[in-house]
Amino acid sequence: MSGFQELKNDSILRAARGEPVEKVPVWIMRQAGRYLPEFMEARKSHTFFDMCQKPEVACEITLQPIRRFPLDAAIIFSDILVIPQAMGMHLEMRPGEGPVFTEPIRSTADLNRLKDVDVPSDLKYVMDALRTTRLALEGKVPLFGFSGAPWTLMCYMIEGKGSKTQSNAKKWLYSERSASQELLSKLELTIIEYLIEQAKAGAQMLQLFDTNVGYLDERTFLEHVKPGYIRIAKAVRGKLGERCPPLFLFPKDAHSNLAHVRDCGYDVISVDWCVTPEEARRLLGPNVTIQGNLDPCALYADDDTLRRLTVEMVRRFGKERYIANLGHGMYPDMDPAKVQVFVDAIHSV
Repeated sequence: MSGFQELKNDSILRAARGEPVEKVPVWIMRQAGRYLPEFMEARKSHTFFDMCQKPEVACEITLQPIRRFPLDAAIIFSDILVIPQAMGMHLEMRPGEGPVFTEPIRSTADLNRLKDVDVPSDLKYVMDALRTTRLALEGKVPLFGFSGAPWTLMCYMIEGKGSKTQSNAKKWLYSERSASQELLSKLELTIIEYLIEQAKAGAQMLQLFDTNVGYLDERTFLEHVKPGYIRIAKAVRGKLGERCPPLFLFPKDAHSNLAHVRDCGYDVISVDWCVTPEEARRLLGPNVTIQGNLDPCALYADDDTLRRLTVEMVRRFGKERYIANLGHGMYPDMDPAKVQVFVDAIHSV
């Protein structure tokens, strides 16, 4: 794309395509965030959603971990809930609770108040942040764009906040089947356009986060979730053609359904720490790059233990078709020095 510098480190792109790499590439989910003192300093001057919606601030937050650590990718600082926000739902970040929708969806009639999203206009600030950040990276590492998946977004919109059971959202799948499909379809179409626009704006990889898919059994997963994964990947590839960046999927906790996602059209499947490297390879097969999967809490260990666990992870996955990461994101009280230990250990193998 015009104006962007040539990429200096493409190891993660090569790994995503199944090509050889000299060193295993590594990045970390939530690598920009509350564990970094420079993030907390910036937070003093902005609300969380200000940081997401001001491109120059989102760019600065995205670059903070890239300045600190020899990571192989940057991920744009944003939030999966920008789509429900753009649909007209009011979102607050509450201390101790996280993101909370003040008026969650409670009945099928509430679907009528969801506006159709004009992605290039309503989510322009994300595209502006991507362009600004891509330029600021000067080709150092590739840049991720991302979206929440339809089911996870539906959970937040109905539950109103994080939930330990997702029982209100799951209730809809059983009692409001038609309305559930209407909502999932509406989200799916918006996500497709959102990912396409992110790629046009400069995202060099796209990740779909389905944080809550582990709450679903096989039947429900196959009926309500997998078809959406396939349609999203097919539509994004169909629109972008040869310009389509690698597509990543993170179906967290979907251990019993991992075999069902290997044929959904994604280059990379991210796995959490509750599936072994050997089992992940068996279930996902030889034609998918795997990303993951160190338990984030391993970063609380002493340095020697953290190195040992990290090196063991890489050796068990193998260096082919593998991208190192945690099995989920960084926690706010983690020591940034542990990230350095983790990244250095990956690159040492």
